[in-house]
Amino acid sequence: MTGAHATVLVVEDSPTMRQLLTYALMRLGDIEVLEAEDGLDALRKLAARTAPVELVITDINMPNLDGLKLIARLRADDATRDVPIVVITTDSGEGDRERAMALGATSYIEKPLQAPKVLEVARRLLGREPAP
Repeated sequence: MTGAHATVLVVEDSPTMRQLLTYALMRLGDIEVLEAEDGLDALRKLAARTAPVELVITDINMPNLDGLKLIARLRADDATRDVPIVVITTDSGEGDRERAMALGATSYIEKPLQAPKVLEVARRLLGREPAP
């Protein structure tokens, strides 16, 4: 899949954090980033798409539908059952991280977010090699 177009859904209620994640992901090249402000917004955006997303990055603590409930909903849906999901956690949120992984999250990134870590996890889950 190296160099292939990929769509990543970023689910984060903080506009600043969404922007940081989007800018980091755009450095991968040939990436479309969809942004959602909470789990309900994410589900609406996924339902409106005809093409699948290749990666979901979600915060846990959000209004309306939190990240844990979003993971459960994505894993229960045939269309998104196998999509890699990265959870954003605080280092004090070990219980949240464990619950997220038990619900089917693929990986996690701890806050404060750092672009190199976001890129490393996204590259690995999208099957992309870092540029030489």
